Amino acid sequence: MRFPESFAAVVAVAALSLCAGTRSLAQAAPSQSSSQSPSSVQSNTPQPSPAYISIDPLANVRYDNRYDLSLSMAYAHIKAGPNLQQGSNLGGLNLTGSFWLSRHWAIEGTGRGYLGTSGAAPNTFLDSNGRPDSIQGPFVAQYIFAGGPEWLGPHNKHGALIAHVLAGGAYGQFEKDLRGQPTSLVGFYYNQIAPAVVMGGHFDLNRSPQLVFRVTTDAILTDYAVNWGKKDRQIDINTALSVGVEYRFKKKR
Repeated sequence: MRFPESFAAVVAVAALSLCAGTRSLAQAAPSQSSSQSPSSVQSNTPQPSPAYISIDPLANVRYDNRYDLSLSMAYAHIKAGPNLQQGSNLGGLNLTGSFWLSRHWAIEGTGRGYLGTSGAAPNTFLDSNGRPDSIQGPFVAQYIFAGGPEWLGPHNKHGALIAHVLAGGAYGQFEKDLRGQPTSLVGFYYNQIAPAVVMGGHFDLNRSPQLVFRVTTDAILTDYAVNWGKKDRQIDINTALSVGVEYRFKKKR
């Protein structure tokens, strides 16, 4: 059986077209896979998170300031009389300032006020109506003004230990709540100004180059006089504690 020559030509053309289409499809596949943009590849890659930058708030602590000032809530224990069994726990304020002469030495001044009540010696008296009465827990106060050398001890950017010895005076107010009765009735000192010495120091915890959390512990020596009985003087040593904040002024030495 013989096919017409026209039919054979059509078959040949179809075969060539099929081969050409297959070859172009094979060449197009890799070109499509390689045509992906770098951005599409990068979008599938996990991106690193931005780095955390740490800032040290104490990096500029230098201990080269000229002045500083602190204000603290204060506590003091005192004896309102020479022979009292009960002491007095007083509260108040402590204002302290320093003028630094060098890195380690300064002149410090302090003003402190302590208020409260005190135990009294057993007592009885006749009031204005002639009836028996007694004084219990009368008001007392002590105000201290002192100054002296201050020494900067071990320190770093986090904190410092500071020692001081301050000398000055104490004003003791003991008669305000006695209702006109003599101090001998309750065993108190009389109102007076007496010598005082403050011995102790500060523990400073830096919060920034200027702001400081401060704890102050002291022993306070006073030398009050007695105007009844032996009429003598007595040296008392009592404890004091204050907690507050200090500010270092930016002016440098």
